[in-house]
Amino acid sequence: MNTHGKIDMTRRQLIKAAAAAGATGMVPGLQSAVYAAGSDKPEKEEVKIGFIPLTDCASVVMASVLGFDKKYGVKIIPTKEASWAGVRDKLVNGELDMAHVLYGLIYGVHLGVSGPKKDMAVLMTLNNNGQAITLSKKLADKGAVDGASLAKLMQADKREYTFAQTFPTGTHAMWLYYWLATYGINPMKDAKVITVPPPQMVANMRVGNMDGYCVGEPWGHRAIMDGIGITGVTTQDIWKDHPEKVLGTTGDFVKKYPNTARAVMMAILEASRWIDASLQNKLKMAETVADKSYVNTSVDAINQRILGRYQNGLGKTWDDPNHMKFFNDGAVNFPYLSDGMWFLTQHKRWGLIKDHPDYLAVAKQINQIDLYKEVAGAMKISVPKDVMRTSKLIDGTVWDGKDPKKYADSFALKFSAA
Repeated sequence: MNTHGKIDMTRRQLIKAAAAAGATGMVPGLQSAVYAAGSDKPEKEEVKIGFIPLTDCASVVMASVLGFDKKYGVKIIPTKEASWAGVRDKLVNGELDMAHVLYGLIYGVHLGVSGPKKDMAVLMTLNNNGQAITLSKKLADKGAVDGASLAKLMQADKREYTFAQTFPTGTHAMWLYYWLATYGINPMKDAKVITVPPPQMVANMRVGNMDGYCVGEPWGHRAIMDGIGITGVTTQDIWKDHPEKVLGTTGDFVKKYPNTARAVMMAILEASRWIDASLQNKLKMAETVADKSYVNTSVDAINQRILGRYQNGLGKTWDDPNHMKFFNDGAVNFPYLSDGMWFLTQHKRWGLIKDHPDYLAVAKQINQIDLYKEVAGAMKISVPKDVMRTSKLIDGTVWDGKDPKKYADSFALKFSAA
């Protein structure tokens, strides 16, 4: 025993003791000591984490608000950003340590697409599902309420159609392009595509700047509440349990501050587990992130869809079991190599990259599988046996990561320089 009457334990043992106590359990007398000593002490105790005002920033925000960060010896400073381009720039120049960020943005920066080239890292997946493609009420009034009817209207109506996504290599661009192409609409030829920051989507649709957009919640449901848009499709209907935002940073940060990276991952994993643990926790989360410091919207815009209660703006309501998930018994958070590789196949499909990269090698460079396994193991969170997973998308194609070059080349609709 030491002079304070506490058992002298290594920090790793303390982490395991804390994790074993459960998501909100406390190890008496040990919480403040978890990261107090030893070579595993976080090298950087204050960590600036950028976020965009979206529901899926919740695990970063709640890790800070509920004090899970302090439990692991760090202070998370959530930093509200105006656009994904701003997040990219601040990650690259070091103004932000980490970010709640689009999966495909991290891959794009790593390859020097849509911005400067810098080695990047995906520490964990923050959420699955929970985005949507919104069509304007004007289109709905003309009969365009889903992919098939939109394609029919666009064919009959020869004007230029404009659709918005949130970042050229990001998730929303890829969901939008994939969905349009499924119904025979080539986003590179048959429409104009613009980039709009998520919080500005609703205002831009209100003044008629676009016919449709893909964005994260609450900006899909907000358009319905405001009577200006309808949900054409949810992204979980494009790809059930698809990867969405990640906890991203630079490769340099992970090398320089590995203990800090682990500590932040633990805090956010604990917040993720807390959010998904109960209805009450989800409602508390909605109330918290709705605040003007974070998403800056009404609680009602957030709390319906995070519970899986959907309405499409045309009178249809349904309970969606595949709503936004933050933890799902750990299934959400593992950074599958195949998930990252999928975005690269779509970047190749749509001409964002000219040549086939070494898909697997790039994913292994970016996705911090070993680091995640170490953290999950300490927290007794289950980890899948395989670093690849198999998914069937809306057009019937199956993605398993085994032959990414063949997969990327297999689509009838793709970018053509001609």
